[in-house]
Amino acid sequence: MMNYAAAGHAAIRADDLTVVRGRRTVLHHLRFTVPPGQITGLLGPSGCGKSTLMRTVVGTQARATGTLDVLGRPAGHATLRSRVGYVTQAPSVYDDLTVRQNLEYFAAILDPGRAAAERRHDHVTRAIADVDLTRHADALAGTLSGGQHSRVSLAVALLGAPELLVLDEPTVGLDPVLRRDLWNLFHALAADRGATLLISSHVMDEAERCHRLLLMREGEILADDTPDALRTRTGADTVEAAFLHLVDEAATAHRTQEQNR
Repeated sequence: MMNYAAAGHAAIRADDLTVVRGRRTVLHHLRFTVPPGQITGLLGPSGCGKSTLMRTVVGTQARATGTLDVLGRPAGHATLRSRVGYVTQAPSVYDDLTVRQNLEYFAAILDPGRAAAERRHDHVTRAIADVDLTRHADALAGTLSGGQHSRVSLAVALLGAPELLVLDEPTVGLDPVLRRDLWNLFHALAADRGATLLISSHVMDEAERCHRLLLMREGEILADDTPDALRTRTGADTVEAAFLHLVDEAATAHRTQEQNR
């Protein structure tokens, strides 16, 4: 596994990234980098393009143009399948299988063959423990609470210790204690295992938990910086206030451009 932090490479690098759906441009000429071994928050209101950007990063979004490199490869490259973990907003596990059976199934897809059985068992056991579901390992996924169900999806993404985790609003609808515990896990994955995490949210207080932020609005990147730098740049006390300042700033610039045409 390449140590991207030591080598000075970005985990994700986008240049002129554009996504068009029908007649609508969803992502507009995005340019940004995601540093390795850190948590980057992708924040913005619902409908601003966060999920589309995440699908593009993991290679499941059609009609993307420009450049998007992930762990040194073009997004969607076959060699990235075992190196990138992805959690969508909707849980993607089988309700009629237990927690352990779900993970064993996905582990077999990621790492097939009889020779890999012991390795898969270790990965499954660790992933279940990571999301604090050991006591529920033999419970059917369909009988779990909403928060537990979401954690099964996260456990699937953790299989094989991926270098990059792409998590689309993983804490939405969860109670404050579970949200805190998951953020503690996210920081442990970055600090202890060197994983890179790209986490989307529309809850601005979660921005304070990230090392770096990409703030989005209407398919554009308003800012790519640290929380401290954004507060300093805008003179705001919180990231939410900084975001609103940048929204107003962008709107003013847009109106000026329209008047000058």
